[in-house]
Amino acid sequence: MGLFQQLKSSIRALLPHRYRWPGLDISLAGGQHLHLVGSIHMGTPDMSPLPPGLISKLEQADALIVEADISGSETPFNDIPVCPPLEDRLSEARYQQLEQRAAELGLSMAMFCSQPLWQVAMVLQATHAQKLGLRPDYGIDYQLLHLARDLSKPVIELEGAESQIALLRNLTDGGADLLNDTLTHWRTNARLLQVMIGWWISQPPGETPSLPNTFSQSLYDVLMQKRNLAWRDRLHQLPPGRYVVAVGALHLYGEGNLPSMLK
Repeated sequence: MGLFQQLKSSIRALLPHRYRWPGLDISLAGGQHLHLVGSIHMGTPDMSPLPPGLISKLEQADALIVEADISGSETPFNDIPVCPPLEDRLSEARYQQLEQRAAELGLSMAMFCSQPLWQVAMVLQATHAQKLGLRPDYGIDYQLLHLARDLSKPVIELEGAESQIALLRNLTDGGADLLNDTLTHWRTNARLLQVMIGWWISQPPGETPSLPNTFSQSLYDVLMQKRNLAWRDRLHQLPPGRYVVAVGALHLYGEGNLPSMLK
């Protein structure tokens, strides 16, 4: 090998590997080799099947790690408390804004009447995504979970669905900030979804993509940064081995992201 080729190979070895999907590799001091995947929880038909390279990663892994195992049919939305009417919990302006978005999505306001505000926000977000052509069975983590089952790979949950619901139930003011942010950043959230879909079907993100912030700082701390810290500790506790780790894409690329905490 000539000197130029040796130099080129050395430089290449120092650079992070670029994948055709939003993913990156991190090795921890304890011998845990992680392939982090920026998942989207709902996807489009052209996001299936998964890229062959990612399938190969899972075939070689000791386990798949996800936020929560959503491959079953059970629902975590049990024992949700009945709340006072929405009119008593929202300002007139916010109520009218919710009415407008519900009408756009073909949703009846009656279904929201006694729901916690965080649940109203979650229903709006999921229905909005469906209107944009996304489906849960094309979500990246959903596809990875079913592939892991086919390959007889263990599945490890970072949180679990019950813990995620508990987190939402403990939001201040019944999740008012989550609903406010959902309504305030309605169109920005739609554009952000399109960007993340593009990461999977056309061009993966760079190391530090520029992303709009659609959370208030207090909500971002609870839903993103504190969870990233907990996941960092959980990943450091794993036995040595190779793992595919699928978490929401914003956890990999937003402020206070998981890779920066792991490094």
